[in-house]
Amino acid sequence: MKFTQSAVLAFAATAVAAPSATTKDEPRQAASGCSSAVTLDPSSNPFKKYTLHPNKFYRDEVTAAVAQLSDSSLAAAAAKVADVGSFLWIDTIANIAKIEPALADVPCTNILGLVIYDLPGRDCAAKASNGELKVGEISRYKSEYIDPIVTLLKAHPNTAFALVIEPDSLPNLVTNSDKDTCKNSAAGYRDGVAYAIKNLNLPNVIMYLDAGHGGWLGWDANLKPGAQELAKAFKAGGSPKQLRGIATNTAGWNAWDLSPGEFSTASDAKYNKCQNEKIYVDTFAPELKSAGMPNHAIVDTGRNAKTGLRAEWGDWCNVNGAGFGVRPTSSTGDELADAFVWIKPGGESDGTSDSSATRYDSFCGKDDAFKPAPEAGTWNQAYFEMLLQNAVPSF
Repeated sequence: MKFTQSAVLAFAATAVAAPSATTKDEPRQAASGCSSAVTLDPSSNPFKKYTLHPNKFYRDEVTAAVAQLSDSSLAAAAAKVADVGSFLWIDTIANIAKIEPALADVPCTNILGLVIYDLPGRDCAAKASNGELKVGEISRYKSEYIDPIVTLLKAHPNTAFALVIEPDSLPNLVTNSDKDTCKNSAAGYRDGVAYAIKNLNLPNVIMYLDAGHGGWLGWDANLKPGAQELAKAFKAGGSPKQLRGIATNTAGWNAWDLSPGEFSTASDAKYNKCQNEKIYVDTFAPELKSAGMPNHAIVDTGRNAKTGLRAEWGDWCNVNGAGFGVRPTSSTGDELADAFVWIKPGGESDGTSDSSATRYDSFCGKDDAFKPAPEAGTWNQAYFEMLLQNAVPSF
């Protein structure tokens, strides 16, 4: 799994922990689901009622990482990361099999976060997270990927689900439409996203459509086209009532409310008023509303505790010096921002630094990228330890 894009000024994100209070780490629990069917009200913030569940797969990765630490104080701090709620990435057809076991220990007070991420021609503007489905394989996406997920979620009506829909896909069509790979992927992206949100529109599900971040669609010239692109998908999917808005800063580095922004002194800063994610959420929301789409947001704070680390907005891969950010909480201080959440599992690589690898992307070899780094989605122990040591607030 990765983050975003190839170059173009309008990219990537800054990092800083949000100032609002964090929630207490949730203890691991064995109780599963509720005693009756869950109905999520899309007109209200689900994270006010439900705690993002610390899914077993990330907990297992963190537990294995703790076992490698010889420093007892660092190990004790690392162990606490396992109890932080995070999203589970369903980024291949095979990984659909993770949903059932991930459900086993979700109590009625929690909501299980899933990232829906397997479009044909995925990651059209970069190489690190190219997917398994080729351009044109939209029928496979629908029948072998989305349909089985829908069946599973329907089979568990007593569990609440929060879904992030297809990171990077529609934002790529806004800013990378000149790339042949994105031109070729466009029809499948639009069709696939519409199909996904239409069919995943279940009473126990709340959905957020990925909208990049302030350093990407936040540029003045991208705001309206970005909102229109997302709204078209929303309407093509039948305007599903369980879609509440957008996800921003997925796997990103942008600060929530750093002022002035990380790139506020850049020569082109005058063309982007969205110098942090708060400004982006508040600025993009009216554009979404005008385009006819719900406009609440969740913001990924999983790795945005430090700023000033990147050479430019577009540097997205394994940023060196990063730290875990604010824990998941609905206390954002902004009515439009439902919650700070951990979407990207901190410790899993964004992409390999091995320039001879098939999926090597030059962004993973830049001076501000951590090295060495394994393939996207693979655990990087040293990077995890860095995130832990640089965490704000600390563990």
